[in-house]
Amino acid sequence: MSWKEERDLLIAQTMAFVQSVTGKLPDAPLDIVAKPVLAAAPAVESAPVQTAKLHPAEIVTASPAAPPKDVQVGIQIPRTVVSSDFRAEILARVANFRAHQQRFTREREEYFKTTLTKVRTAIEDESAPDPSDRTPPRR
Repeated sequence: MSWKEERDLLIAQTMAFVQSVTGKLPDAPLDIVAKPVLAAAPAVESAPVQTAKLHPAEIVTASPAAPPKDVQVGIQIPRTVVSSDFRAEILARVANFRAHQQRFTREREEYFKTTLTKVRTAIEDESAPDPSDRTPPRR
């Protein structure tokens, strides 16, 4: 069997499964009958899949009120409001970043001042003659 035929069978199986799960009828008739093909093992037929039909009243949801019986119920995930949490977190991170940058600025300025003081001290010491460096005058 070629890869194209295998692909078409896989698509047909997937569409049949999706339609059996959703309960929809096929949009177009499927021309390909999906049968499992095994190279070395004997072919194994599977039993048809039966879908479980649940009445909307049997579905357990997180909401306290039961939905009307004629309304189709889906899975509902409650959406939490987190915009204020995001805003607070962003403001806290910005404040932390600013404090960090101010600390770096202070440390950089302090380092600059101490280094400049050391350099000025070294220059002043160089301008004054050192008695140990004197050479005796020639005669």
